[in-house]
Amino acid sequence: MKFESGNTPVREITRPFAALLACVLSVAGASAQTRGDTRPAEQVFKNVQAMKGVQVDEYMTTMGFFSASLGISCGDCHTDESGGNWAKYADDNAMKRRTRTMIAMVNTMNKMFFAGKRQVTCYTCHRGAMSPEITPDLTQFYADLRYREPDRMVKQFPGAPDAGEILDRYLKAIGGEQKAAELTSIAATGTYKAYAIPKQFKMEFYAKAPAQRTVIVRNLAEADLIDTFDGKEAWISQSPLLAPFTITERSGGEVDGARLTAALTFPAQIKKLLTQWRVAGPAAIDDRDLTMVQGTLNGKFPVNLYFDDNSGLLVRTVTYADSPVGLIPMQVDYSDYRDVNGLKIPCNMIVTWLDGKSVIQLDDVKANVPIDPSKFARPAKK
Repeated sequence: MKFESGNTPVREITRPFAALLACVLSVAGASAQTRGDTRPAEQVFKNVQAMKGVQVDEYMTTMGFFSASLGISCGDCHTDESGGNWAKYADDNAMKRRTRTMIAMVNTMNKMFFAGKRQVTCYTCHRGAMSPEITPDLTQFYADLRYREPDRMVKQFPGAPDAGEILDRYLKAIGGEQKAAELTSIAATGTYKAYAIPKQFKMEFYAKAPAQRTVIVRNLAEADLIDTFDGKEAWISQSPLLAPFTITERSGGEVDGARLTAALTFPAQIKKLLTQWRVAGPAAIDDRDLTMVQGTLNGKFPVNLYFDDNSGLLVRTVTYADSPVGLIPMQVDYSDYRDVNGLKIPCNMIVTWLDGKSVIQLDDVKANVPIDPSKFARPAKK
């Protein structure tokens, strides 16, 4: 969307980053399941030295931050023998020893020069490369302008309309506020595709207003993967081949992201979802003109929503979760809007985070049908 400020619209060049498999370390005496695990990492994992005192759930998220910042996967830091053997993830090597010195360096810089405020992270220097670049790259200076995702609240863009106008246009585009208000549940089947796995998996999708959502992926790594937000808590139940816990808890900003994604399934409540609404300005994705609107769930970090200028539809959301080493961005792209009972519902959702990417495609979608409460219940311990 172009506003009357004379500013040139900023353009986003979408270059999907090669999302990485989740980085995990070996479990030392951990139970098969963990719920709201706030124990220090050193009580659960072996050979924790530089990050003692970090909670287990934050510790796992931090591994993803390291991976994305350096453009590497789990195997690049851990030993070759760690593949398929959680215990071997604790083994020491030169990469892990180097990482500990880098953590100390970053902590010292923030303490000495920024009064302890986190201004320097791994990504500050590495930017997706194993070794920091030391010589300016002229191709970066004279290339097309690239859109930088804002990780903080910005001022209302000069000349922009009120955020309420953009939200009203979105509701009108999907079928109107009345139709949106009538949506109380969705049950669907479709397919699920994970990054770096060519196979598509059958999946089921359940959502119930105001903000319950479950995605069930059948037989992923010899077990069902279940990603759930029950209205208060969020977790993933998965195969022990994928993680050392059969249930991985989400916490902090990750729960906020899960809450937002679930609530946006029912767009009638979009105006009440966030506070501090403002229009942050124009952007573009794949040469499509968009308007980026900001709000916040927790008063700390922004939620960025992108609306298509031509259709008025929501095409992307970006949320942030905190970690001991930096903010963790999470992105959801919406497309393939289809008419279901007079309301347009996005049937393709691409979820991208630092250590993973998944594509959800809904094929058979039913609205306002009864959904068994068990679909949002935490699986029983095994």
